[in-house]
Amino acid sequence: MSQTPISTLPASSPATRRVGLLTGGGDCPGLNAVIWSVVHAAAHCGIEVVGVVDGFEGLVGNDGELNVRPLGAADVRNIASQGGTVLGTTNRGNPFRYAVGSGSNAKVEDRGDEVVRNINKLGLDGLIAIGGDGSLAIAQELVERGARVIGVPKTIDNDLGSTDTTFGFFTAVEVAMEALDRLRTTGESHDRVMILEVMGRYAGWIALYAGLVGGAHVVLLPEIPYRFDSVLDRIRRRWQEEKRDFTLIVVAEGAHPLGGQVSHIAQGTKTAVARVGGAALQLELALKAAIDQAWPRPVPPEIRTTVLGHIQRGGSPCAYDRLISLRFGAEAVELARLGQWGRMVCLRGTEIQSVPLAEGIRRPHNIETTGQLLRQARSIGICLGD
Repeated sequence: MSQTPISTLPASSPATRRVGLLTGGGDCPGLNAVIWSVVHAAAHCGIEVVGVVDGFEGLVGNDGELNVRPLGAADVRNIASQGGTVLGTTNRGNPFRYAVGSGSNAKVEDRGDEVVRNINKLGLDGLIAIGGDGSLAIAQELVERGARVIGVPKTIDNDLGSTDTTFGFFTAVEVAMEALDRLRTTGESHDRVMILEVMGRYAGWIALYAGLVGGAHVVLLPEIPYRFDSVLDRIRRRWQEEKRDFTLIVVAEGAHPLGGQVSHIAQGTKTAVARVGGAALQLELALKAAIDQAWPRPVPPEIRTTVLGHIQRGGSPCAYDRLISLRFGAEAVELARLGQWGRMVCLRGTEIQSVPLAEGIRRPHNIETTGQLLRQARSIGICLGD
């Protein structure tokens, strides 16, 4: 993997005077902080910023109109602490698989070349695209079509392998931790098994970090297909040996039983990715069936499930995510100033570096099943279902 300090990169194109800026994919705490940083860093370099509304959708040019607006200091005043994105976003609108029509007349068109032409039509020297793996994959396709793009990695899932972390992740963990703190008190009060489902798709980072800091007894991850008997045994041991009448379980939405499949609440289509979810309910139903059949005490524990959902995506970014967002935005502008297009900013250790955009989206970031984090989780008594 090639991480190159920006300070060592020579300029490879004429001076950058005008850049586009968009946010794509799901919303995420820290997006507005990146926008704020890009606008202010660009102004410092004498670069004009044009905001693209609703992700790549704003560059498709339906009915000949592009959905863009100028962005200056007045337009981004006080937004760094706000959740969401003032530019709007969508996880649809992929210009290379663009949906047109409806019903029996629905079809998918490739409008990527049109987007490249529209970038040039706007007089943009290039585009800064803030997004996760899906949005940055679109950005890379645009690069391959001749567009100049710089990527800024964004996802609460923390599942991009070329950066140590992505902004939004630690805010999502904070939200999940607070939920576990609250579920603990009600679980203890009612002697219940409390299950919390968190986001993350096919990576278990939110579940693992939240489970560790939130005092969970069971954490189920996409990286480790779980054995149901292992989870049930952990609950039984808490009742019988530890004399504890409640259990706190964190389930990543992409977790699944050994030999089973990831649960989806909506299947993927030509224009939309599959929606992962339902893992906690699947576990709850299996636990209820087993506990109702045989339990070592006269009254079995009740089981309650909470799906945290989009609460993890909303609200203000925590201090760490805000810091990463501001640094990512500033360095993305520095890459643009130097004419180093086709790259993605990334965090390595304490330094912001960059990698080729194609490399940035190539490798997923999953939990190492033989790594230190899982060893430590087991050492403090967390059941991982294996």
